[in-house]
Amino acid sequence: MSLIDPGTKAPAFTLNDQEGTAHSLSDYAGRPVVLYFYPKDDTPGCTKESCAFQDNLPKFEKLKAAVFGVSILDEKSKAKFAHKYDLTFPLLADVDHAVAEKYGVWQERSMYGRKFMGVARTTYLIGADGKVVQRWDTVKVDGHAEAVLAAVNAL
Repeated sequence: MSLIDPGTKAPAFTLNDQEGTAHSLSDYAGRPVVLYFYPKDDTPGCTKESCAFQDNLPKFEKLKAAVFGVSILDEKSKAKFAHKYDLTFPLLADVDHAVAEKYGVWQERSMYGRKFMGVARTTYLIGADGKVVQRWDTVKVDGHAEAVLAAVNAL
């Protein structure tokens, strides 16, 4: 699947978070949803990105926006990561990478000359109407949460 373009209806999903609670996109209809895909729990870039969203969480909540981090590691990994860094928003376990595939972020990656499939760091802002408002590709972590917050604020 390819990346989802702005103006397109966001694909439906249901995933469990670090507490084992199921979250469906449809549960959040009528409010903005920030869906950020990250490669792995508790790695430097992913930790920095997740902590930045946590730091800005009160501002997102004030705008009634739901924030979700999504990666392919399981609930146990998410629980450990959330506990270690006091992350209070849902981290969704996409263990079979089905949601990452629906959103076009399951891509061929390359590291040290080795090719493999993995999650491309990508963020989607989904509007209250369920359509993609904005997409950030190949995210640079510094300042990213603030840029997403500014986009939510502009809705």
